[in-house]
Amino acid sequence: MSGTTGWTIKAVPNLSDNYAWLLRDEATGLVALCDPGEARPNLAALQEMPEPGRLDWILLTHHHPDHIDGVPEVVRATGAKVLGASADAHRLPKLDLAVKPGDRVPLGSGEIEVLDSPGHTIGHVALYIAAAHAVLAGDTLFSLGCGRLLEGTPADMYRALRLLDALPGDTLVLCGHEYTESNARFALTVEPDNAALKDRAAEVRELRKAGLATVPTTLDQERATNPFLRAATVEELAERRAGKDVFKG
Repeated sequence: MSGTTGWTIKAVPNLSDNYAWLLRDEATGLVALCDPGEARPNLAALQEMPEPGRLDWILLTHHHPDHIDGVPEVVRATGAKVLGASADAHRLPKLDLAVKPGDRVPLGSGEIEVLDSPGHTIGHVALYIAAAHAVLAGDTLFSLGCGRLLEGTPADMYRALRLLDALPGDTLVLCGHEYTESNARFALTVEPDNAALKDRAAEVRELRKAGLATVPTTLDQERATNPFLRAATVEELAERRAGKDVFKG
């Protein structure tokens, strides 16, 4: 559990390779849970918090069952309210607050900024909490990778990744799955000589051997290692060929 910003953040393993995320605002005691794919591990994690069992909000990034199936039981046990995208309200659990990209919603002593992040699904949103230096990225951005295109287009995903890439470099990326080791294998085929990527891949192998999580990561780390944040547009590549190095990383 990290807690250097006045917020504590905890990854809660769900199902086979999912993560739900618990966030607590130390200033107000508010507790939020993102994307509970099942109820039991999240309810157990809540019992380990400073106010055992307290949960104020459930935050949802998209509609897939491995991110929402635990919601009804967690709501029954805690009375938490549910926030999710209005565009996906028809395929999410009952929402207490339906939001759209661009909305800013108070959360404890901070706020959530709702970011449009389609690609994996059409109604997918990412939830940026500046006070916690964290973005709940769901299945849009992973460490060393990005989500599969199940409903959106490559252009949708590229725009979503560019939007996330515009956040501050110290932003923690709270993603929905433990995919980093397999992502590293692909990333190394794209940039086999990237020293930062080779170091990260070695670190990931050791973490997984020890049974430890490889996330959260930071945007700065992803900018140095993730091929999907290091992809330049055709125009940028043309400028590079003309001698203008505008490609970050």
